[in-house]
Amino acid sequence: MPTAVPPPHASRRWVMLASEAYALPILRPLAACAQARGHQVLWLAPDAVAARLQPGEQRIGSGWQLRAFKPHAVFATVNRIPPFFPGLQVQLFHGLNLHKRDPAQGQFRMLGLFDLYCSHGPATTAPLQQLAAQRRDFGVVETGWPKLDALFAAPGTQVQALLAAAGGRPRVMYASTFNAPLSQASRCLPVLEALIARGDRYWLLTLHPMSPPAVRERYRALAGPNACYLEAEHVVAMMQAADVLVCDTSSVVEEFILLDKPVVTVCHRQPQPCMHDVRSPDEIDAAIDAALAMPGAAAQARRAYAMQIHPATDARAAERVLAAVEQRLCSGDAGLRRRARRPFRRWWRSWTLWRALLPGKRTTTPC
Repeated sequence: MPTAVPPPHASRRWVMLASEAYALPILRPLAACAQARGHQVLWLAPDAVAARLQPGEQRIGSGWQLRAFKPHAVFATVNRIPPFFPGLQVQLFHGLNLHKRDPAQGQFRMLGLFDLYCSHGPATTAPLQQLAAQRRDFGVVETGWPKLDALFAAPGTQVQALLAAAGGRPRVMYASTFNAPLSQASRCLPVLEALIARGDRYWLLTLHPMSPPAVRERYRALAGPNACYLEAEHVVAMMQAADVLVCDTSSVVEEFILLDKPVVTVCHRQPQPCMHDVRSPDEIDAAIDAALAMPGAAAQARRAYAMQIHPATDARAAERVLAAVEQRLCSGDAGLRRRARRPFRRWWRSWTLWRALLPGKRTTTPC
């Protein structure tokens, strides 16, 4: 379990690197916590994500502005961060899913770009600590995931609006990953069209923001009296409002399980005992009926799984992240990265990522 949160420290300067829309609900709790302590926060984001920034979320517009700001740390959710950025470079991760990719290509792919990894629970902490002991160029602290601070907090007005729209009907959330070999969004679409048209349930639909635009448009078209479509930054409210989740191999599965609610997965890459996995979209309807009839089924397995992936439910992960960074900054060994390996490729890819974060530049995929 994460350690207790120490008292607040002196004012600092933080940068939130939101290279994709899904980074916003991860970084916003951290930014809010930092600003409540009197810290300064600026945002790095490409144009498409910057358009979603809220009033008060100030975007960095140039390299000169970043250098002048002199951040103490830069927080990222993707696998890459330009190594020439000033300050401590902190990895928060963009999902909880341990089974989406091979470990060498997933959360445990070490590129020598981060000083500190903020892990979510024992399932990620232990492997990362082993790698840290081998490499000796980064640290690991189990903090929990800031995105889930909102998940464990009291439901807000958006949740109430979704409940009202359902009108007493069971609420089914559908989500899908963008990863082509794992995504079932296209296969599920004909079945979902029929189930939504039937009208006996209310559907909360969302797709990963990097899903094919044509597929996303077809899902948006399903919105109406029996369904709504919401973007990635509203996923927490959707999970709080839903009775059951239908999903493929997406990190949303793990997030939903933390609420101790039933999950129906479609062709999951590595289904767990707490998941009701079906191998065909035609089985979704019956699986939902079973989940709604016995929502407590597999509860023990869900809770055991939750203790491994994210045991903290106190909604204070953002506080622990700031405390871990502060401790690292004060320890005297803040920067341990070694950048000698493959320097040209690393710096070139970092330069293209950096340019994509500036106003008016074309966005590239940074993962």
